Amino acid sequence: MQTVSTLVELRLAVDDLRKSGTIALVPTMGALHEGHLTLMREARRHADHVVASIFVNPTQFGPNEDLDAYPRRLAEDAALLEAEGVALLWAPTVEAMYPTGFATSISVSGVSEGLCGASRPGHFDGVATVVCKLFNQVRPDHALFGEKDWQQLAVIRTMARDLDLVLPQVSNIHGVPTVREADGLAMSSRNAYLSPEQRAAAVTLPRAMRAAIEDIEAGDNVAGALMRLRAALAEAGFGPVDYVTLADATSLAPLAETPQGPARLLVAARIGGTRLIDNMPVGPAKGEE
Repeated sequence: MQTVSTLVELRLAVDDLRKSGTIALVPTMGALHEGHLTLMREARRHADHVVASIFVNPTQFGPNEDLDAYPRRLAEDAALLEAEGVALLWAPTVEAMYPTGFATSISVSGVSEGLCGASRPGHFDGVATVVCKLFNQVRPDHALFGEKDWQQLAVIRTMARDLDLVLPQVSNIHGVPTVREADGLAMSSRNAYLSPEQRAAAVTLPRAMRAAIEDIEAGDNVAGALMRLRAALAEAGFGPVDYVTLADATSLAPLAETPQGPARLLVAARIGGTRLIDNMPVGPAKGEE
């Protein structure tokens, strides 16, 4: 596996890969876990070569968020990527990604405005901007993202559609189902922040979500099911709860009634100092989770 940190090196390496096949990009912020590695394996199904990026993007962190504390372990992550058959690691510096005088930002209205967008102002502008740059830098045929960050995936797909991106086309931006621990907790780099007691309590999140989904799909009142979910989280020690929302799977518009089409149950809540997010499919044609 080749590792590059400048745009000149990246363009030469990408041009060389493209001579022998198609390219799939998996953007990450590092601190890789099994969920990320699943993305790499899925990427190999879509293209001849896999390019991974590791970049802790400062523009998607708010002033009181965990940018400085976010785990950085490039050497360990690179070894994991090489073992998965990744051909190229793009690991730019902040200066390479945002050179002096950088003055452009992409804002995606609608899908970015509620949920995490409401509690993290500017977050999705940072996501859309850096992902558009990564797409332009690597020019992948395919790109893969985890469905755990469902709103992020919706923002990226909308951005690609609205800007008429070709590499990748929006139809080649693939969501990969959330990878979970044995007890159901969604894998996340931030799980490492949890104390043993908090980690034991955190399993309430997916369990309470599944219970709410069962109630909603059985025809129970949506507001009541969401209220019981909130209460279960509070009892387990979560707080504050940023949101508990049933939403249309594409537009992310909130739903007050049992869904007639694909929907998602989305939750963000803090336990101790750690903010966890999760989402699960609800309703017809929801597929497997």
